[in-house]
This record gives sequence, structure tokens and C-alpha cells, in this order.
Amino acid sequence: MSEQSTTPPPPTPTKGDPEWWRRKFSGLTGLGLSDEERAANRAEAECRKCEKNRDYLMNYSPIVRFMLENISMLNGRMDDSNVRCMPCENLQSGGFSPEHGVLLCQNRLRDRGHTEDTLAHELVHVYDHLRFKVDWEELKHHACSEIRASSLSGECRWTREAFTRGVFNFTRQHQACVKRRAILSVQNNPKCKDEAEATKIVNQVFDSCFADTRPFSEIYR
Repeated sequence: MSEQSTTPPPPTPTKGDPEWWRRKFSGLTGLGLSDEERAANRAEAECRKCEKNRDYLMNYSPIVRFMLENISMLNGRMDDSNVRCMPCENLQSGGFSPEHGVLLCQNRLRDRGHTEDTLAHELVHVYDHLRFKVDWEELKHHACSEIRASSLSGECRWTREAFTRGVFNFTRQHQACVKRRAILSVQNNPKCKDEAEATKIVNQVFDSCFADTRPFSEIYR
């Protein structure tokens, strides 16, 4: 059998030479780059921004630090090894998997405030999984954790609803937001048939789960 010849990769340009400057300029302006190179540059920039915000929040955000401390009391450990920034194809901003940890969707997060809400939401799921032994395939369990996460994370406060989502209702705005977002999440559970079933399940557990603010003494904000 003949050996296959391989073409060695092009050498990395020396800093300061013409090719180095060409790549540097192209990276800054996008000129002279292929669509694939632009996409790779964008993904790299999104990842850096997401990781920078994640690290800041895990060190300085009161709600994130509070959740991390309470997760630690349940023998859970969350750090940059299981709170990961990655691109997502759907419209979600984050996710939680008992096997893999917390996902922050780097291409869906607008700013640090949005990242804080998303991280706090997912950390409520982590807490619930450790504290209450949530069965994520059981729709009532899933619905209860979604209600708690949306209520306690801050993502349903009035300013977020009004200035980000264009919802200006004053009457029971917080409860309506929590219920709406919980229904959307439960609807995406593979065990859920449709929106009607998700709505039914959320309504069944809403009052008791909304009233449960653990580990907070009250709704954070």
C-alpha cells in the first residue's frame, strides 16, 4: 500500500510581517475574509464576551454568588468546567443538563444583564435538581422548576418585560411572565404533547411552586 502524501499546514506568519498585518486587518474589518472565516471570527468574539461576563458574574453578581453558595451547601460545584459558553441553534439563551451542567448560549445573550438573568435561571435548576431530586421527564417536576427559575432569577421583573420584550402590563405582570415562560419551556419537553398540555400542567402546579422561594426568603427582585 502506498503512503498518502499530506500537505503541511501553512506556517504561522511572523508578527509584523505583511501576511500578519493582512490577517490582523481582515479580522478587524471583515474585509478579505470568506463567509466561513467571518463566522469563525464572530463565534470566537461571542465566546470571549460570554466567558468574560460569566467570570465576572460568578465573582461579583449578588444573585449568582448566592446561588453558587447554596448549591455548594448541597455538595454541588459550579465553575468554568461545567458552566460553558457555546453557540445555540434555537432561540433559547441557556440550558441545564444534570450530566453536563449549565449552557450559556453565547450567540443569544445580548449583554451582561441578560447573561446574569440567564445564569441565575439555570442555577435555580441546578439547585432544584440537587435539593428536590427533580425528574426532568416528569412534566409537573419540570414545570415547577421552570416556574421557580423564571420567578426567582429576575428575568420577569417589570423593567426586563417592558424595555426588552415590550410588555407594559402592570397588573400581575410578574406572575403572567413567569407562567408564559414556564409554558414555553415545558412545551419543549419531549414528553409534552403540545401547548395545551403544557398550559394545563403549569396551571396545576403554579400556585404552590410560585410560592416556594427557596433558597431565597422572598422573590429576589
